[in-house]
Amino acid sequence: MFRPEQRVLPPKVMVFDWHGTLVDTHDAMFSAMEDMLPQLEELGLVEQLLPEDACRTEDDARLVRYIRIYRRLHPRILAERRVSRTDIFNAIFGDNVPAKRIAHHAYNQAYRKYFGKVKPFQPGAREYLSALKAAGIKLAVSTNRNREFLDKELQILDNGRWLDLFDATVCADDVTEYKPDPQVILKALEKLGLPANQHAWYVGDSYIDMLTAHRAGVAGIFYNGACWDPERIASWFTRRDGPAAVVDSFEALMDLLVELQARQPDVFSASLASVRPAPFPPPERPEPRIEPDWHPAVVRLIRPAVILFDWHATLVDTLDAMYHAVDDMLPDFHHLGLMSRMVAPEDSKTPEDARLVAYVREFAKLHPKVKADRKISRTDIFEVLFGEDQEAKQIAHKAFNHHYRNHYGTVKAFEPRVREMLEGLRRLGIQVGVITNRDREFFEHELAAVEEVGWTSLFNVDVCGDDTPLRKPHPDQLLLAVQKLDYPPDPSVWYVGDSTTDIIAAKRAGMTAVFFNGAQWDLPWLNRIFPGTHKHPDKPDVVVNDFSEFWALVLACEIGPP
Repeated sequence: MFRPEQRVLPPKVMVFDWHGTLVDTHDAMFSAMEDMLPQLEELGLVEQLLPEDACRTEDDARLVRYIRIYRRLHPRILAERRVSRTDIFNAIFGDNVPAKRIAHHAYNQAYRKYFGKVKPFQPGAREYLSALKAAGIKLAVSTNRNREFLDKELQILDNGRWLDLFDATVCADDVTEYKPDPQVILKALEKLGLPANQHAWYVGDSYIDMLTAHRAGVAGIFYNGACWDPERIASWFTRRDGPAAVVDSFEALMDLLVELQARQPDVFSASLASVRPAPFPPPERPEPRIEPDWHPAVVRLIRPAVILFDWHATLVDTLDAMYHAVDDMLPDFHHLGLMSRMVAPEDSKTPEDARLVAYVREFAKLHPKVKADRKISRTDIFEVLFGEDQEAKQIAHKAFNHHYRNHYGTVKAFEPRVREMLEGLRRLGIQVGVITNRDREFFEHELAAVEEVGWTSLFNVDVCGDDTPLRKPHPDQLLLAVQKLDYPPDPSVWYVGDSTTDIIAAKRAGMTAVFFNGAQWDLPWLNRIFPGTHKHPDKPDVVVNDFSEFWALVLACEIGPP
């Protein structure tokens, strides 16, 4: 806990945030977010996402990038379960109030399917609140939740035993703006007939809560129930807008109040020592996400003389066009005779693959979860569906191309500084190329269109899907690329790609396989898609999560061992 400073004044009223402070509604919240985010395109909000260079932190910039590409929450957020939808909307839309209003409305529509899953955030929360009330401190709730949800959750929580705890509640639809606008706090104080000053505390679990408290002119008390490291919390705030104190539990909050009462014994109407409950345990620290750890010692990687890149979902983002074309293509499988050529369930690599095959066979479309995840390419889809049936895959690729002509054209760099990274590799004397299963008519258009000026001059070689008889995961395309460069296919040629088919192609070509984990798979999932079994032996030589990690890897190989 941060030690209270002299400016921390004893509270006459404590206004609480709801979710993440008093209660845990993470299951419902994240379910609603995962329903809402795939709607960003139809809501017109993709174009409203904050530019990455305008984001407040690097984490926010990564979140914007991930949502722009995959239309879902970053896996680390889902694993840690530490942030609210308000935090997310403020991170990705900044001060764009109309965009946030649309997003909140869409979220509320989705939340109606899930709300009611509510429990105290930490053990003893009601007992601690009862002690505060017994000490004469007014209690209120100010939340971005809509009234219909808060009232229902209050009725459900502990069988309604929280209903009489609060002297006032204010919800988002009781005011005109969402937090960080201070209206939700000011209206609660108005209801209680109390001024907005440092004797009013706003207790919340996020940066947005503290910003809201600062704008309302009240004392912000940061409730660190999510167990953030102190250094991380300190990095969010300036001296001007930082919290008056940070507490890790309601027991620590009581300790703070006891210390204030020791300075002014008559500040509360009862002795806190006489009304506080026996100590309850603090909130449990969230389970950490298991990050990929496939970074071998750099000295084991051969310095690259040639680096070949996959195109889609590695260097550039063309997911919107790709998924639209897949949607249009799959019903054609009936008259193309492809339904009967799909692999048998027992031949699938994973249970997830078997389910994908079964769903496409029955419904002639992708499962909604596959579309929501946006993490699998058409090449991977065809590998899952048809296995080693090269003829079936060629028919499927041709059908895809027919529909892709109706959608392609919009292409964005996967990360903001991809061009600078490619130029930097060339300055190091490394030859750079692209290998893509995209047909040349599409690739050349996209190559000229990316970033409006095109990347045509950045590559020494490119090989497209229709340049060789067989596409990835067959190694023909990679072998043709090094043949064009008059360079041997050996481990000094790196192939960087985001899919299992990319890794299989690189290993079969005898090259160094670099898995670009832009989709942010965790280690357990990577071990599932690269099992290293006799039937599926191919594994990446290294995993990088973004191009800053990749650049550091290349430079380390440039420097070599000490």
